[in-house]
Amino acid sequence: MANISANKNVESVDYSAIEAMESFNKFVKKKNTFLFSITAAFLILYILLPILAFQPVLQQKIIGNITGVWVYSAGLFIMTIVLCTVYVKKASSFDKAAAAVLAEYHAKGGK
Repeated sequence: MANISANKNVESVDYSAIEAMESFNKFVKKKNTFLFSITAAFLILYILLPILAFQPVLQQKIIGNITGVWVYSAGLFIMTIVLCTVYVKKASSFDKAAAAVLAEYHAKGGK
């Protein structure tokens, strides 16, 4: 087993210096806003299913014997796929923003 402390290529990073950077704080705020809003939307719509399932609005037949509950449930699957796709696309921009923050840290003399 290799001795990890013997590895001279390990990069030391001053995390408190990065945390003090304005660009890092903007990045974290933007990312958290996106993540919390998308999570809140998912949870609200998901938790509404058992609440609305017994309400007259979703008990109505829409197509043949298919009630609104089934349509709402299918919509939740579609919503999950859409939210996952949106997150995957947005994650690449978060990766670029994180790389820009690290580049700024290194440009300011950070090691």
